[in-house]
Amino acid sequence: MRHNKKFNHLSRTASHRASMLANMACSLIRYKRITTTVAKAKALRKYVEPLVTKSKDDTTNSRRVVFSYLKDKEAVKELFKEISVKVAERPGGYTRIIKLGTRQDDGAAMCFIEFVDFDENMAKAVKKKSRTRRAGRRSGAKEQLSEEQEAVVESTESTEVAAEETK
Repeated sequence: MRHNKKFNHLSRTASHRASMLANMACSLIRYKRITTTVAKAKALRKYVEPLVTKSKDDTTNSRRVVFSYLKDKEAVKELFKEISVKVAERPGGYTRIIKLGTRQDDGAAMCFIEFVDFDENMAKAVKKKSRTRRAGRRSGAKEQLSEEQEAVVESTESTEVAAEETK
């Protein structure tokens, strides 16, 4: 039974898993997007997001804590200088996983994991006001009705003003 088994061991020993996740985290910080399997990406997200949260507070202690996980000075510098500045107002959810399909060789589910604020294509996309179909019909009918009522009110006001002017 898997009671209280909170994380995926990825079929590796603890030391291999820790070094693999640290290496993947450094690559993600350096390149802002990496391609990997879905299982590794989900494990990496749980590994990286607390480090990004820690990097928002730029103190010596937080740098030491992050360095103890990453073991790479350049990655720590980039995390604290570039990434933490961009995600300063974001309360969480710094990474995004987008599935790509299966790998040709062994059929593993592949995806890429990226930082949300560093994807230029997603940032430039114009966000439309999302409404459900039902709400759209109702609100559309109300808008049309209110526009028609306004037109009627304006026409009656203009005829009343014209009638007063002729008197």
